[in-house]
Amino acid sequence: MDYISTRGSAPALDFAGATLAGLAGDGGLYVPRAWPRFSDAEIAAMAGLSYAELAQRVMQPFVGECLTPERLLELTRAAYGRFAHAAVTPLVQLDQQHWLLELFHGPTLAFKDVALQLLGLLFEEFLSRSGGNLTIVGATSGDTGSAAIDAVAGRAGIDIFMLHPKGRVSDVQRRQMTTVLAPNVHNIAIEGSFDDAQAMVKRMFNDAAMTDRFAIGAVNSINWARLMAQVVYYFAAALQLGAPARKVAFAVPTGNFGDVFAGYVAAKMGLPIERLIVATNVNDILHRALSNGDYSQGTVTPTAAPSMDIQVSSNFERLLFDVGGRDGLALAAQMRGFETSKAMQLTNAQREGAAALFSSARGDADDMMRAIRWAFVETGETIDPHTAIGLHAARTAGIDPATPVVTLATAHPAKFRDAVEKATGIRPTLPGRVGDLFEREERLVDLPGDYAAIAVYVAAHATLKV
Repeated sequence: MDYISTRGSAPALDFAGATLAGLAGDGGLYVPRAWPRFSDAEIAAMAGLSYAELAQRVMQPFVGECLTPERLLELTRAAYGRFAHAAVTPLVQLDQQHWLLELFHGPTLAFKDVALQLLGLLFEEFLSRSGGNLTIVGATSGDTGSAAIDAVAGRAGIDIFMLHPKGRVSDVQRRQMTTVLAPNVHNIAIEGSFDDAQAMVKRMFNDAAMTDRFAIGAVNSINWARLMAQVVYYFAAALQLGAPARKVAFAVPTGNFGDVFAGYVAAKMGLPIERLIVATNVNDILHRALSNGDYSQGTVTPTAAPSMDIQVSSNFERLLFDVGGRDGLALAAQMRGFETSKAMQLTNAQREGAAALFSSARGDADDMMRAIRWAFVETGETIDPHTAIGLHAARTAGIDPATPVVTLATAHPAKFRDAVEKATGIRPTLPGRVGDLFEREERLVDLPGDYAAIAVYVAAHATLKV
């Protein structure tokens, strides 16, 4: 298995190379040259596997010869052994049709742990072979930062620099990042939005003055290995609900399109997915793109679901590449136009290709609050604002009642205590394993939303590449 860039110019890499590179040298994102596919019999044979065993089975075609099945299984057992629930990603039934897939039982209480606990181990594995080092530069709208930091804190050969928009993440999200005092961890609060932070990260990957001196790597979902790990829980949920004999629909709260694109990958691999429902908040570029082809950047509106406060969805490029005929040079021109004008129209092929599997819904603050209250009053479940946006989309999608609809529960409700308390009257408490979070020392640096300032800071604190 090798990996090609969505923009058609960067050299192909194997799995290890794509994992360490993150973003392609031409500014594109790596995708497999071809999608592996399981037969119905092969999917049926996955029923009853432990999560770690299922992860090895689903991911093995993507890693090629870079990891033996035995070594990949060792890594998945290590990654998922830290989760607080034996099922890793348990399903919870809400009513006859609706289910929650709880993805927040990892060490930082968010779905990002499912991928990043493994990604940290993959970085260490591949760096140990080469004797090199890695300077991770990432942007977070809330949960990626804490999950990435937890995954690589103290690991040899890795420095991590995580940018977050100052004042636009919850207090729990911020402290989960800034209270990790390992010497290889650097938290940077910038003036501006997540989109500003993400743009600076992408710029650094294409800045020869930085890449010539430092081995820049990515933990955001632009990194293929992270997205690959997220494919597994679609298989886990669908198998429990009757796949491959029964189709399942998924509602996914998303901002950067990585989590829901993992569902698209699962479908390409043969998993019988009826529909992928893309749930956005009022920062609705994805809803506009999927409903009428308008991929136009607006102004980011801060909400109670900050991880979705995004107006440029990086992983959407992977979908446009795949459904638009896999023409990297044409997509490169299309994306350059978007980066210049902040607006573009999807082609007919892109719109039709996406519509075959995707639908979308937009939820505002009132929709979010109603969904939190419904879950609490009618089912006894407490959900966070992001999950609530997904549940709102799921319950209004008009899916055939015979088809189960799984909403991805992306974060523990205690990460967003104020919003949950406002909706339910009950203030959720942090699990005991992170209960002393507000007593820990914080460490971070405030910097302006200026690329030059970020580059100077990274250069002053990173390790030169070997």
